[in-house]
Amino acid sequence: MGSDMASELIINVRNYETRVALVENGVVVELHIERQTGQELAGNIYRGKVIRVLPGMQAAFVDIGLERTGFLYVSDIQKDLIELEEEMLKNYSRNDEIVSEDLTSTYSEQAPGASANIEDLLCEGQDIMVQIAKEPIGTKGARLTSHISLPGRHLVLMPSVNHIGVSRRIEDREERERLRRIIEEIRPGNLGFIARTVSEGANKRKLKSEMDFLLKLWENIKERMAKLSSPGLLHKDLSISLRSVRDLFTREVDRLIIDSREEYENILEFIEAFAPRLKYSVELYEGTEPIFDSYGIEMEISRSLGKKIWLKSGGYIVIEMTEALTAIDVNTGSYVGSRNLEETILKTNLEAVKEIAYQLRLRNIGGLIVIDFIDMEKKSNRERVFLALKEALSKDKARSHILRMSELGLIEMTRKRTRENINRLLSEPCFYCEGTGVLKSKRSICYEIFRDIEREILPVIGGEDIYIHVHPEIEHVLREEEQQPIMDLEKRINRRIIIVPNENFHLEQYEIKA
Repeated sequence: MGSDMASELIINVRNYETRVALVENGVVVELHIERQTGQELAGNIYRGKVIRVLPGMQAAFVDIGLERTGFLYVSDIQKDLIELEEEMLKNYSRNDEIVSEDLTSTYSEQAPGASANIEDLLCEGQDIMVQIAKEPIGTKGARLTSHISLPGRHLVLMPSVNHIGVSRRIEDREERERLRRIIEEIRPGNLGFIARTVSEGANKRKLKSEMDFLLKLWENIKERMAKLSSPGLLHKDLSISLRSVRDLFTREVDRLIIDSREEYENILEFIEAFAPRLKYSVELYEGTEPIFDSYGIEMEISRSLGKKIWLKSGGYIVIEMTEALTAIDVNTGSYVGSRNLEETILKTNLEAVKEIAYQLRLRNIGGLIVIDFIDMEKKSNRERVFLALKEALSKDKARSHILRMSELGLIEMTRKRTRENINRLLSEPCFYCEGTGVLKSKRSICYEIFRDIEREILPVIGGEDIYIHVHPEIEHVLREEEQQPIMDLEKRINRRIIIVPNENFHLEQYEIKA
């Protein structure tokens, strides 16, 4: 392992799911899980046939050889470049599952605004090359675009526009200019290219060889378009393991270990074209123990689902996800060195900052996030915590925006959503508590039973016994703690009450039988 920051990409491939873990110094820092959901179409390129043009909606239905027709809006045929670039890079946060980016740049040529009518651009029966911009969902067909984009590692090829862009995350003006000059110099004709964040510092040779690769790919796609006579697939987006290779397997990663021979062969073939020098860093894992167990990743994953995460100092943080936002609470726990409380609190908060930045990246939590740190007296300490959080999140590929700590000790922040949150992917709301996270207390259940009996069972002289079927724990409470109320109730309805435990009942479930 060459560098002092040893990092590995560990890939577990099964036909039902692929899991990719990025491990730095033995710690899992990113986890990507993709399951076969039928959602693997975005980015695919098709030969399509226009079936209907709808002037009223300014859209057209296009047959691309899938069971449902896709739809193409006029704005996805004609777009101005700013929009196009934003749009395209939004797609890469999906395609990139691994690298999300967002770009703007100076425009070498403005495309005309979307003012034309769809009926002037398309006619029924016309053949057209399209790319899936949004997966088909439910009964809706896929949303298509005629602006094709082919992502490489450093560059994205946009054959339909004459334009050079540079990722907004490359902030250094000189570097942006340098990349723009190189692309201008080496690109053929009017083909558009965008330099992705990873291209920062890349030399001309590297960019040229990738450009050649993308151009070769584009030629192949055009040839297939010409050969195919009916709607169908022209180019399939990369599998998650190949995308990880493209986007994560870089100088920062020392080796890649994968447990599927077939994908191992695919990766070697892919690397041969992209980065031949990396092929000695790829290993096929052939151990008997599952690869994620062998590298201790399985334990990390189960930890990443818990609400409570302990800190080394004895404090802990609690992560609660709601519809609107994610709330994170920092607590001192058992750790209260009374000598200098402010110091203790600052230390716990700073430790929490590191863990929070790590968890946000590992769980891939996006959207609005509110963090409740432990209250600190000193303004300087509050500032230190804020700056530490900013620093800790600077390594995160997903963009975040952090506000200073409020009077109440809260920090509000947002983090760009790039892919499905791990918790949502690996868990579902509890059908017992319907996602509230609580059950009725045992005592409340007992009293509910009493009220039900009063409501339903009429007082009858010499009536037969009443049987209450309950969960064993409720039976215990009724027998041990609620004897008096039961005796009173028996008097009131003039019948005997018999309690029957039932192992198979849910805690809140009961049945009253006369």
